[in-house]
Amino acid sequence: QVQLVESGGGLVQAGGSLRLSCAASGGTFSSIAMGWFRQAPGKEREFVAAISRSGSSEYYAASVEGRFTISRENAKNTVYLQMNSLTPEDTAVYYCGAKRGGYTFDYGLYEYWGQGTQVTVSS
Repeated sequence: QVQLVESGGGLVQAGGSLRLSCAASGGTFSSIAMGWFRQAPGKEREFVAAISRSGSSEYYAASVEGRFTISRENAKNTVYLQMNSLTPEDTAVYYCGAKRGGYTFDYGLYEYWGQGTQVTVSS
C-alpha cells in the first residue's frame, strides 16, 4: 500500500509560480510511475503531467506544456510539480497519483491517490 501526501498549494497571483510536492511512503518508490492531476469545481479530474519510474521520461497535457515541469527524487520518495506562468484557469485541487508499471495520462489506471492540495490563482 502506497500513501501519498501533497503539499505546496496556495494562493498566487496570475503570472506567479508554485511548486507542489508529493511525498510517498509504504512502497518502493522507484518502481512506481507518478502523475499529477487536477480537478476544478464542477469539472472532471484532468491529467496534468506524468513521469516514468526512473524520471527519464515526462508527459504533459497540452494546456500546461512549457509552463509546468514534473520531476522526481527517488532518494527522497518525492515527486514535484513546478508551475510557472500560472493563470486563473489553473485554479483547482491538485492530486498526485501512483501506479505500478509505466506512466499514463489515464487517471483510471492510477492505483493510489493523495488527498489533494488547493491551488488558487487570482487575476
